[in-house]
Amino acid sequence: MTTQSLPSHPPEFIKLLANDVRWALLKALTRSDQQVNELVTLLQQPMNLISYHLKKMRDDALVTTRRSEADGRDVYYSLDLERVRTLYLEAGAALHPSIGRALPSVDLSRLSPHRVLFVCTHNSARSQMAEGLLRHLGQDKIAVSSAGSQPTRIHPDAIHTMDQMGIDIREQQPRSLADLAEHPFDTVITVCDRAREICPTFPGQGRQLHWGFRDPVVIQDEQERRLAFQHIAGRLRTRIEYFLLSLMKESDH
Repeated sequence: MTTQSLPSHPPEFIKLLANDVRWALLKALTRSDQQVNELVTLLQQPMNLISYHLKKMRDDALVTTRRSEADGRDVYYSLDLERVRTLYLEAGAALHPSIGRALPSVDLSRLSPHRVLFVCTHNSARSQMAEGLLRHLGQDKIAVSSAGSQPTRIHPDAIHTMDQMGIDIREQQPRSLADLAEHPFDTVITVCDRAREICPTFPGQGRQLHWGFRDPVVIQDEQERRLAFQHIAGRLRTRIEYFLLSLMKESDH
């Protein structure tokens, strides 16, 4: 009787997770984009150590960087949640096929009441798509709004992109942050760097998260701009799905 040979080494992704600092960085970036100095403060670790582990995560394409749209100097680190999920499931499947499966959908009927505000500068694209997605995915269990520091109008490509996802945002209206000054929110999520850095004070005493995306509206080429809208919508959907899961976990405690 022959013995089947077994792999002697765990997947590289598991090795990457098996470090206290990298695990803490991943946990921090699952919720919000961060600048490196913010991560240093949050983890209370030296800058060179944080930078070293961020580079390891960038080399494995788990983390991406972008320069701030506000002044072009600050750098934001963003976690690719979809890639993390894919690698996690692949690692589970390498251990046993039944482990490498997606989790079942959650029961949102148990979700506690929650008020969310999405913010960007013009409240015309990123924040409008985020509002429509959360209202749709949250099955009306979330009280969701969006606003801008300099609101204009909903961009046609935002409407078109949401249409392709089966979500109609035509009834949504751009709003000014000033109009919501007296409205408390449990979570405020900025989706552009300028809104986060120039308007640091938002309604309510709730937590503030940052999911930064480059402004697709400024892209001149129509095909490239529409692809950018689609990419942002996909990233927003992933972020919102994980956000809802985190709210479910909080409601269960």
